[in-house]
Order: sequence, then structure tokens, then C-alpha cells
Amino acid sequence: MAVLTFGRVAVLAVIGTVGLGAGFHYTGRQVPWPLDRLPYGKLIPPYAEAAQRPANAQANRSATPQRPPVTIVTAKVERKPMPVRLDAIGTVQTISMVNVRSRVDTQITEVGFKDGGYVKKGDVLFRLDSRLVETLLRQAEANVARDKALLISAESELRRAEELAKREFATDQRLDTARAGVATLRASIRAGEAAVDGLKVQLTYYTITAPVSGRIGVAGLKEGNIAKTGDNSTVLVTINQIDPIYVSFSLPQRHLSDIRAAMNAGTASVLATQHGAPAGVEGKIAVIDNLVDATTGTIQMRAVFDNPEESLWPGALCQVRLTLRVDPEALTVPREAVQNGQNGTFVFVVEDGIARARPVVVDRMIDERVVLTSGLKGDETVVIDGQLLLTEGARTVERSSGRSPPATLTSQRGSAG
Repeated sequence: MAVLTFGRVAVLAVIGTVGLGAGFHYTGRQVPWPLDRLPYGKLIPPYAEAAQRPANAQANRSATPQRPPVTIVTAKVERKPMPVRLDAIGTVQTISMVNVRSRVDTQITEVGFKDGGYVKKGDVLFRLDSRLVETLLRQAEANVARDKALLISAESELRRAEELAKREFATDQRLDTARAGVATLRASIRAGEAAVDGLKVQLTYYTITAPVSGRIGVAGLKEGNIAKTGDNSTVLVTINQIDPIYVSFSLPQRHLSDIRAAMNAGTASVLATQHGAPAGVEGKIAVIDNLVDATTGTIQMRAVFDNPEESLWPGALCQVRLTLRVDPEALTVPREAVQNGQNGTFVFVVEDGIARARPVVVDRMIDERVVLTSGLKGDETVVIDGQLLLTEGARTVERSSGRSPPATLTSQRGSAG
């Protein structure tokens, strides 16, 4: 019984050893010693065949399918008219700003405008107490009238003296006295008339009118206050002429020659849009400063605008767009197509479904399109979405036409360039 049991154990041990070796063969691993010495080759594929399996696995890995195509959105390169323009931030300034002050020391009797209203040239703004000057004016006029009456009498006396002198009944002294009296009265009349004119001029100081048309501010003094003269006196009111109106802005000095050429050719135009305004106002360059600011390297300019709707308000900031000319055949691509790489700017061009990186030179960007100076011919198809997944030579597939690309595409960086 004991011998039979030992035999069964021996048989089971042999079967287990053979099975273990077969497992190593099946998985392609090397059979360790001493299992490689056992006679199990007849039960499993040859050892040499198992040794070839790693090579077959490598061949299978090299036969892996290529990278799938990248889904993209494309657009055509276009040649179209594009403006050459410069953008800047400007400040609205009045062509004429008048600080109204009193020219006499007297009391204000009337304010003839509403604060913040619009006034025309010649409108009455203030009336001052003019009773004293009116009295002096009447007195001067009376003196002139008196002297004129005396002159009539003196001239009659002179004529009599001349008649008597002809008959030798009057002395020469009497004749000279009569002539002197007439001359004196005539001079007195001229002096009186000049005094009247001076008082009339002074009387106009008591009625203050608008020197220009424009938007008026808040009155510095109201009725009953005493208006004073002098540079340090209180400003009665300020008037800003706002139609037409200036917009002042600065541009780099490198554009000065182009700007002057455009002005001489008559192609320069300016569009000013006040911040928050729905639309801009068109105008033209009126003044170029005669000196470049050496600190900033810019030159100051002023453009003039007709402003009947008061779209531009003095002191406000506005966006200034100066258009120098329009290029009729500019080479343009969408803004999203241009990428930045280590070697500069480039675009992805699709040729027969394959993406190719093309270096380009950017001239300027106008709204949503970029104007190029070189790099493309004008009939290519460029990628405007999906660049992040593209490389040189990558296969591409156009996104379904049923899905429109987003209105604003995020610029992505490709690996080329």
C-alpha cells in the first residue's frame, strides 16, 4: 500500500513539472533550469518556434495604424481692398473757449441765460448797473450841444468882424479874437464828441454779450453780486465752441512722412468715436505740431470735425482712426490663421488634405483680417481652427459644413514654425 502511494505521488510530480515547462513555452518565456532538461518537447510546439515570438510581436507593433486625421476649419486667402490706417487715443478740445469777465466794477442786474444752455454770438449774457455811465453820457452830450450853440454865435461874430475889417471899422485885434473864439469852440465840440463816444463804448461794457456761439457753462456770479475787473477776478461764465471742434492725438514720428503724403494727396481722413458713443464722426487733419516730442518720440496733431449733433464733448476721450489710403489688392487672411513659432509667424496651408506650414510676413491687422506682405500667393486655403493638433505633414479633414465655426476662434499654436 505504501509503495502504491509513493508511485502515485511520483507520477503527479512528473505531470506537474511537464505542465510547468509547457506553460513557459506557451508564454514565450525561457524555461529555467532544470526544466529545460525534461522530455516535454513532444507535447508542445518546438522550443525554437517559441523563441521567435518576440520578433513577431515587434513586427505586429510596427504595423500599428497611422495617426488619425485632424479635424479643422479652413478659410480662403483673399485679395481685397484694405485701408492703411493708424489708431490712437485722442482728447476732444474746443476750437475756441472764452472766459467771460467784467470790464467794469458794478453790480449785476440780470443774467440772460440758463446754465448749460446753448448761446449764439451776440446773445445777452449779463446786464450790469449802468446808471452812472448813462448819466455821464447825457452830461457829455449836453456839453457838446452847448458848445455847438456857442459856435453858432461865435461864427456870427466872426462874420461881422470880417465885414467891419473890410470897411476898416474893426481892428485886427477884434478880428483875431473872433477867429480864436470860433476855433476854440470847434475844438471843444470835437473833445465833447470824443467824450460822448468814449462813454458810449463804456456803456457797452454794462451789457455783456456772447462773443462766440457755443455751449455755455454755469454762471460764476448771479444777480445782485458785484462784478470785478482784472485777471484775478471771478469768471462770470465760460463758453465752449463745440461746432466745429478739435480732437487732439499723438502718433509716432515714423508715420509723419506717410501722413503728410496722404494729406497732400487728399486721401487722409479721420474717424473719431467718443467712448460710449454708438457711432463716430468723420473729419480731417487740421493741424500738425511744428515740433516732435523728444521724450516720447511722438508728434501732436489736431483733427477738425463738424459737430452739429454734439457727438463729441469737450474734454472727453475718444478713439481716433486715421486712414491714410486704401490698398486695392491687399493679400489678407483671417486673424486666427496667423500663428507664432520659434522662427516667426506662419500659417498652416492645406494641400490635398495635408497640412503644410508656410512662413509669412505680417504687415498690419485690420479688424478681423491680417494683411501679409509675403509668404502666400492668394489662392491658398489656410487653417483657422484646429492648429493646436497640427504638425507638418499631418492629415486633415474639414469639419462638417452643417456646423458653423464659432464667431471668434481662439488662436492656437501649432508645432511648426
